[in-house]
Amino acid sequence: MAEASSAHTTASPARRSAHQLDGLVRIAVVIVLIGLVELLCRSGLIQPTTMIAPSAMARHAWEILREGKFDKDIAISLANIGAATVLAVILGFICGLLLHALPGLRSAIEPLLASYYAVPTFIFYPVFIVLFGVGSAPIIAIAVLLAIVTMITATLNGLDRIPRALHKTARVLRLTPWQSAVRVKLPAALPYLFTGVKLVVAYAFIGVIASEFILSGSGIGYAIGYAYNNFENNDMYALMFLVLASVTLVNLLLNALDRRLQARLRR
Repeated sequence: MAEASSAHTTASPARRSAHQLDGLVRIAVVIVLIGLVELLCRSGLIQPTTMIAPSAMARHAWEILREGKFDKDIAISLANIGAATVLAVILGFICGLLLHALPGLRSAIEPLLASYYAVPTFIFYPVFIVLFGVGSAPIIAIAVLLAIVTMITATLNGLDRIPRALHKTARVLRLTPWQSAVRVKLPAALPYLFTGVKLVVAYAFIGVIASEFILSGSGIGYAIGYAYNNFENNDMYALMFLVLASVTLVNLLLNALDRRLQARLRR
């Protein structure tokens, strides 16, 4: 027992060091790539009409935020992304619970889930226009449709890994299916579900921004498309920089939370 405890103690610092090294390597790669693009832009090998330097993107992005030029578009996009994320997580978790409780239905549905992303979800936009009208609702629906399957898959994966002892405990305590899902299954599967949540956020960003770019009259995606069509490179690249910075920040926060959950799982 003492040897196992000692091995675990020595392994943990090694694992933390490996994570830190991976993080430093990722940061170094990003810095090198940004520096290379900056050098190419500043040297004139990349013309300003094609791309502005990353430092100019960041400076103009700060000016946009300070002046509030696109505050309405940013707020609309963030609201759509938030709504799509919440809906996809809730609906995906519920669908995953149902499929896990019905093995026959799961066997029939799983091949469809595996090939789901071969279907271009944007073709359903006319249907959503008919169902929900023009506005944010069709955009949110497309983002949910794009993201929900990752949550279903993560839910099934998490529920499959719950120890049988916990299922027996729920039966012994005579919990209802709802009580069992909330009090037993959800806490036990949470570390695995969080992987699904991270992917849902990524797909929500993709679904909303892409939909606004080609289908909407407002939002960051629309603003980027408008700037592109009117040759406003500074606005276009500054908005793209804001999107990239936002996604990076959200991913860093989610990865930090995920590491804590995974550490809790290992204990």
